Amino acid sequence: MQYFKSSLKLKVSKPVRNLERKATFVVEKENNYTQLFRMNALKNRRTVRSYSEKELNETLLNDLLEAACRCSNTGNMQAYSIIVTRDATQKQALAPAHFNQKQVTEAPVILTFCVDFNRISHWCQQRNAAPGFDNVQALTYAAIDAVIVAQTFCVAAEEVGLGICYLGTTTYNAETIIDVLGLPPLVLPITTLSVGYPKEPDLTTLPDRLPLLGIVHQETYTTFDVSAIDRIYTEKEALEESLRFIEINQKETLAQIYTDIRYKKSDNEFFSAAWINAIKRQGFLK
Repeated sequence: MQYFKSSLKLKVSKPVRNLERKATFVVEKENNYTQLFRMNALKNRRTVRSYSEKELNETLLNDLLEAACRCSNTGNMQAYSIIVTRDATQKQALAPAHFNQKQVTEAPVILTFCVDFNRISHWCQQRNAAPGFDNVQALTYAAIDAVIVAQTFCVAAEEVGLGICYLGTTTYNAETIIDVLGLPPLVLPITTLSVGYPKEPDLTTLPDRLPLLGIVHQETYTTFDVSAIDRIYTEKEALEESLRFIEINQKETLAQIYTDIRYKKSDNEFFSAAWINAIKRQGFLK
């Protein structure tokens, strides 16, 4: 049997070509709009501390967690675990570790992100491999990965209309959290999120942020002189909220709010000791 290559060339009419060009333009326009929408969403996001009574269903939560776990991580080990807390009694038990912030008990879901070398060590031992993750270096890169997966979850959650709030108190009272969640050796809580549907639209002013001048350095670190510090912090210091904090707390400057009230050296030293104890207890520091 012989096959013959046809020399017939199909001609595409001009209207069809125009239609194709219009379709391509529409797709590109939609893609640009989507990208712009997502960028605006990131630039206009707010922390949510008050939640409605609407439940966060398990299917959506698992979809978000699965998406978050696609994030980058060290050696593709995924040296983290995420503890989901829905039970009201468990939330009440966790609340003191987070200084009884209301979102701990009011949010439908609390997520605790942990470094986890317990699981990996068991895997290694069952596969004739000697694990060596009981050290500060392993803790450090796994802690970075735990925060990456937490933030990836936040972006995904906010994309579908949920609100989140980081609880920075996780490392302050880690041992309490270890006890409540029953964390075994080589598992250490790093950060916590409250998650749920916002109680009402947030119409408050966006939280201030420092200009990139104070954050981004080109090629090498730039030392800040007096004038640079003034340019970076003057706008923040002039905010009505900042001036109110200074007046209420009877301080001279906004910087004193941070050093004398919010993040006192004595508190930092106290919670540093507590954090080191938790790190030792979980087997990362001898």
